[in-house]
Amino acid sequence: MIDFSIPEETRMLVDTVRRFVETEVQPLEAEVEETARVPADKLAVIKAKAQELGLYAMNMPEDVGGGGLSCVDHCFVEEELGKTSDALIRRVFGQVYPMLLECKGEQREKYLLPTVRGEKICAMAITEPGAGSDAASISTNAVLEGNEWVINGTKHFISDGDIADYVIVMALTDKDKRARGGITLFLVDKGIAGFKVSRTQPMMGHRGYGHAELVFDNVRIPKDAVLGEVGQGFKLIMTSVEEIRLAHIGARAVGMATRALDLMRDYAADRKQFGQPIGDFQMVQKLIADSATEIFGVKMMVLNTAWEIDQGRDVRTKVSAVKVAASEMQGRVVDRAIQVFGGMGFTKEMPLERMYRDARVTRIYDGTSEIHRMLIARGVIKKGFDILGV
Repeated sequence: MIDFSIPEETRMLVDTVRRFVETEVQPLEAEVEETARVPADKLAVIKAKAQELGLYAMNMPEDVGGGGLSCVDHCFVEEELGKTSDALIRRVFGQVYPMLLECKGEQREKYLLPTVRGEKICAMAITEPGAGSDAASISTNAVLEGNEWVINGTKHFISDGDIADYVIVMALTDKDKRARGGITLFLVDKGIAGFKVSRTQPMMGHRGYGHAELVFDNVRIPKDAVLGEVGQGFKLIMTSVEEIRLAHIGARAVGMATRALDLMRDYAADRKQFGQPIGDFQMVQKLIADSATEIFGVKMMVLNTAWEIDQGRDVRTKVSAVKVAASEMQGRVVDRAIQVFGGMGFTKEMPLERMYRDARVTRIYDGTSEIHRMLIARGVIKKGFDILGV
């Protein structure tokens, strides 16, 4: 017998996050969209409230000050966070990368713990002009000279790269080995000589936080600025990215799509044309039914994969499947919601316009749909595909 019941403590956590998002965070969305910034004064208030409720850095273990959530609970929470903008999620609830758990000795006090406490902002610098989905093809390199690493290269599309206190930089340390022992992660402080933000790149969506181009010109950092082990950076990224993709793309996509479905459901019941609610028309019902069906399917995929992560299983193929299904479902559901609203759905008075733009990039970042389809096929051909993991 399979038990799909949700523990009471999880329900209480989800209810708390849902109320917080609806009452404290969503009211700021319009201002963030209009000004392309999160208002500092209002942010300070709601961030403090989130921290007081234990809603900051929930993905991190309790022993470092985080929420200590399982992957399943993390996904339940991220579903609720998906009902607001990414900029507000980052600022209010914290964008704390799990690879920071590899911090050792003084690194913990300098980087890990202040980030979990919300005192420092970290950016992850992987993508380059010539290396997107193929992250192993990076050209940014680091050479050990005496007791210092010297980094040279350029990164772009780096979220929060313009305001981060420090950056986790992925660099090539052995061009022959590359992903098989030749890529290393480094902790690089803002303001260090040779490290500059050359520009921020305006985007179609995801307003309210920067997407920066970072230049490293003979940047010298201490020998002990390595995060993890030398040569193991690519492996560390790939190990950490599974839960990030599942929660930040899969679960959040379910959240955004659910909000869009709720909006179209209410509008279909209230809006009248030809003397009756438009929800009585079969074609509108199809838009609603298809959306509910797709959301249900993806949510089950997310939770099953999250459960397998909690069991310590290899879920690479499943995460790729979730990434494709969730990102594409999200776009379709928001598009249907705009269709149900008609002209009103196309206005900036509704959150759907913002959601439509924000949803589009999820089919691109963290590996395009095309790349993940290739990975799914390779995984199935090599190992088969055990849907329930039994």
